[in-house]
Amino acid sequence: MNARWIAGFFRVASLLMLLVAVALLSAILTMHFAIHGTEVQVPALKGMTVAAARRETSGLGLKLHVDNHYYSGEVTTGHILTQSPAPGTLVRHAWTVRVAESLGPQTVDIPNTVGEAKRVAQLELRRAGLEVGTVAQLPYAGAVPGTVIAQDPPPHAQDIERPTVSLLVAAPSDEAPDGWVMPNLTGWTLASAEAALARVGIKTAPPEFTDVPIEPVGAANAPPTPPVKPGSVIAQDPAAGMRVEQNTIVRLTVAK
Repeated sequence: MNARWIAGFFRVASLLMLLVAVALLSAILTMHFAIHGTEVQVPALKGMTVAAARRETSGLGLKLHVDNHYYSGEVTTGHILTQSPAPGTLVRHAWTVRVAESLGPQTVDIPNTVGEAKRVAQLELRRAGLEVGTVAQLPYAGAVPGTVIAQDPPPHAQDIERPTVSLLVAAPSDEAPDGWVMPNLTGWTLASAEAALARVGIKTAPPEFTDVPIEPVGAANAPPTPPVKPGSVIAQDPAAGMRVEQNTIVRLTVAK
């Protein structure tokens, strides 16, 4: 009797364990399909018009958002230039695909706003079809407060990436700066250039040293070109006159 009872108990226990295992497997499969059953593969959108890309993503249950606009000589105006996530990425249903739209080749001329009042400069940029980017202020004794003392990109720049111009505006002398104007360091010694930047808290990358060819002696009626001194700065990035911030890393090219 006891043996039959024990055997029956183990049969019931085994059946219960089997049922529990089936239930767990069913729960795992249900969770898997709940999580992965709504995944969608992101399509390739580059080169499509924004309208076509919107229809493509909408048909897959995805959203489309145009984040940026860039100039491009390769992708036609109004077509998708870049996308995120990349094509083929698996994402959840209703995920937002962010794209950049091409403006085509740059055709607008960058106006010169240096010396103009900030508001006038902003209006001039918008009339030219450009966006106003960062507007920073810097105490500058050589300009009337409220006037533009530098801009980026510079006037008449070509091959720019975005239709955005940032302005550096003269502030009253007692106002704290939120940016600086990059000085022209060409011809300075490396040590003096690094020291000048360090005084305002700007860091420099390790300098790039390069050979400088000796210029030929000029004609008889022209003064000879003085040689470039070893250890002097011959190029810089950002360029002179550009706005720089506290976290900007300046790169200097120095003559060997």
